[in-house]
Amino acid sequence: MKKKMISLLLLIALLGILFISSGQTYEQQSLVPTLQKWLPHQPLENLLATLKIPYWGIIVSVEERGYYYFLEFLIRKSAHFFTFAFIATTMYIALPKKYPRAIIAAVCSLIIAILDEYYQSLTGGRTHLAADVGIDFAGVCSALLIASFVNYLRDKRRHSISR
Repeated sequence: MKKKMISLLLLIALLGILFISSGQTYEQQSLVPTLQKWLPHQPLENLLATLKIPYWGIIVSVEERGYYYFLEFLIRKSAHFFTFAFIATTMYIALPKKYPRAIIAAVCSLIIAILDEYYQSLTGGRTHLAADVGIDFAGVCSALLIASFVNYLRDKRRHSISR
């Protein structure tokens, strides 16, 4: 019960952070000045320059955006993936085991991702993209597959010990 309560509180905190973050303009969230300060010698530039990522009808690359903006792009998209992975996982843990937790967590997380993109559309200087919902949902599915597998192994182990 304590684990479920902690998961529920963590879920509420994550949703609050998501709400605040999605309500900020790009300029308020820009990581570029911080990256320029922390990474003045542009580490891994040669490696990153080999990446070309198709996204929203364009190819995103160091050549197309520049080192710091490309690195920021990677960080932002990773944040989408992992934020929604954490949201889905905390929801999965908080739900009672008698329900199909993975399905409920996946559907609820997808709805949250769609609403989050809509909310971003109301914020100046922000875009709302179906591609971001796709990244969010990839994080959701990855996390729930791992959580379900871990839960399966845990249940199997408990069952074999009780024999």
